[in-house]
Amino acid sequence: MSRSYRKTPIMGHTTCRSERHDKFAWHKRWRLHERLNLIALKRDEFEDYVPIHLKEVSNVWSMGKDGKQYFPLDRQLHLAKYHANNRGRTPQERSALKKRLSHKWMGK
Repeated sequence: MSRSYRKTPIMGHTTCRSERHDKFAWHKRWRLHERLNLIALKRDEFEDYVPIHLKEVSNVWSMGKDGKQYFPLDRQLHLAKYHANNRGRTPQERSALKKRLSHKWMGK
C-alpha cells in the first residue's frame, strides 16, 4: 500500500485520522437497543417490528470528523510550496518539504 494514492482528494475537517472508535461505540449502542427491543417483543409482534432508526442512538456531529471538503491538487501544491518556503532555510530543504507535504496529503 506504500504506492497507493488518493484518487478523489476529499478530506475530513479534523485532526483525528479516523472515526473508528466513534463508529465502534455507536454500533455497540445500536446493537444493545435492538437486542433489548427484540427481547421485549412477544411472539405475535415480530411481523410488525420496526428496527431502531440510526439517528436515535447516535449523532454524526458528535463524532471525530465534522464533515468533508474537496481539496484539489493545485491547492495542495500551492499550500505545500507556501509552507516549504516559510519553514525551509535552504533550497534543498524547501524542495524536500514541498515533496513530503504533497506526498502526505495525497497519500491514504
